[in-house]
Amino acid sequence: MKIAFYGSSLLSSYWNGAATYYRGILRALAERGHDITFYEPDAFDRQQHRDIDPPEWAKSVVYPATEEAMNAVLREARQADLVVKANGVGVFDRELLEGILREARPGALTAYWDVDAAATLDEMRGDEDHPVRHALPHLDLVFTYGGGPPVVNAYREFGARQCVPIYNALDTSTHHPVLPEPAYDCDLGFLANRLPDREERVEEFFLKAASLLPDRKFLIGGNGWHDKQMPENVTPIGHVGTASHNAFNCTPLAVLNVARDSMAEVGFSPATRVFEAAGAGACLITDYWEGIEQFLEPDEEILVARDGQDVADHLATLTRERAQAIGAAALKRVRKDHTYELRAAEVDAVLDRTLAQVRAAAGSNAR
Repeated sequence: MKIAFYGSSLLSSYWNGAATYYRGILRALAERGHDITFYEPDAFDRQQHRDIDPPEWAKSVVYPATEEAMNAVLREARQADLVVKANGVGVFDRELLEGILREARPGALTAYWDVDAAATLDEMRGDEDHPVRHALPHLDLVFTYGGGPPVVNAYREFGARQCVPIYNALDTSTHHPVLPEPAYDCDLGFLANRLPDREERVEEFFLKAASLLPDRKFLIGGNGWHDKQMPENVTPIGHVGTASHNAFNCTPLAVLNVARDSMAEVGFSPATRVFEAAGAGACLITDYWEGIEQFLEPDEEILVARDGQDVADHLATLTRERAQAIGAAALKRVRKDHTYELRAAEVDAVLDRTLAQVRAAAGSNAR
């Protein structure tokens, strides 16, 4: 298929946590023979903080964040067999969604790909004029990067023809074990941008744990933490580019995952960070969310914490030998069950089934 994909950014992870997901799933789809063009606006200084050059496996189109440029790239959707609008582009989100429905040629599939489904659904519940609510009856399908049955059922109730979770996974070409890097040496590392719907949970699971273990060393990477009040044993190191993620994951005794509020509430939403860390063989501690065991086995492949005290307790008793054993087990599991190659096969099966349904419906209408 020729795929036109309108998203936040493929080239930069700067204030763009979905970048790793886009790269993993689209690279795997390209390897299955799809011809992909990714359209992203020049916005939020992302182009000044690129993590990768335009890849060989997708055509990258960066357009000025203007209405004229947006309409120009939307017209290119007419050449595609599948037209995708992802959520959270950040500029002209409503216009892009309306535009793919307007510009897609007859017979092409249209999809909304939601990388923050729980938050999107909350917005739709509070806004009858939400653009996604208007678009759902006209879209062929919705993909989400998590959420399980709660998200699927909610999208169906809002009128989606079908909703299919395509979970985060491991891109083995990008995330893998490397040698430790002294700059990231610590007892617990945490990597995430500072966002309003995550900050309170970061205070509980990371900063509280640090305050309970004043003799241990903690590192926090990501944008926005520079002016956050923290215990003295916590060091903020700012944005950590994708190329440094493996070293950041491999060096600490353990690394932490903290879900955003909406994802923790819904469950079945493992962050990209979970698979990045596991793919590097890290010992991962995660806050609790429903469905963890569907992806990694608690106490064997991942450590689970209900609060900051649990995080501190895990660290207080964690030996280097056990941390390495947990990391090795997690690495084995994600390479076996949670790669983007497997996720891309799921996408292909959905696309084949949906295309057959659309063609059958068109033939029935013609008769």
